[in-house]
Amino acid sequence: MQDERRDWRAVFWDIGGVILDTASVRRAHEEFVGTIVACRSGDESVEDAIERWRTAVGEHFRERDGTAFRSARTAYDRAVDEITGEVIPEDEWRPVFERVMAETLRPNPGAVEAVERLATTDLHVGVISDVDTEEGVHILETFGVREEFDSITTSEMVGRTKPDRRMFETALDAANVPASDALMIGDRYDHDIAGSSAVGMTAVAYGADDGPETDYAIDDLREILSIVGVESKSEESSGVD
Repeated sequence: MQDERRDWRAVFWDIGGVILDTASVRRAHEEFVGTIVACRSGDESVEDAIERWRTAVGEHFRERDGTAFRSARTAYDRAVDEITGEVIPEDEWRPVFERVMAETLRPNPGAVEAVERLATTDLHVGVISDVDTEEGVHILETFGVREEFDSITTSEMVGRTKPDRRMFETALDAANVPASDALMIGDRYDHDIAGSSAVGMTAVAYGADDGPETDYAIDDLREILSIVGVESKSEESSGVD
């Protein structure tokens, strides 16, 4: 872990696993599949349908060539057809999916507070995520932090996924910030930590495996505030210095 104070210019966040609690994603998908099964007149159990959903979604992404982008929206469409046994138009299942996601998704502890606090500073606050653009924006809107971000870089925009250096370089270009002045908070070592480090960014691991490319490891997302030298709201109100 680094100890020196620096004049940072940008902080980039991953969405899934960092801002977004991935356990809540699993719950949302299970709730959605259960809703679909309840609307069908078949004998399949919800548990079997959930397993088929996961298999279909997993196979969609495993078929990806290297770091080429593959849309989660397409994966969900494919999985819906798999569990229903027929082609269901997206305009029929999508509203149900979005409602369940909005009701079930949760941010990780401290994520919203840290993002909101950083947004009050001169730092560039950005996203670098492998999500579909629309899905990523919707998640940020659900948590009420979309407007706190200065830039959003997604795999759909770039056409690649992390750790492809183009993901990080695109985000840095959007921020007009050199890699040496930027931090990346990620939860996957090979994708977020090693990938951002490879382009010269400072890597902050949240829930990720530790390794030689990790500059900081945090257990609470609010720790990013002390790393960049920003007081939290509680510190400000208590007069801590």
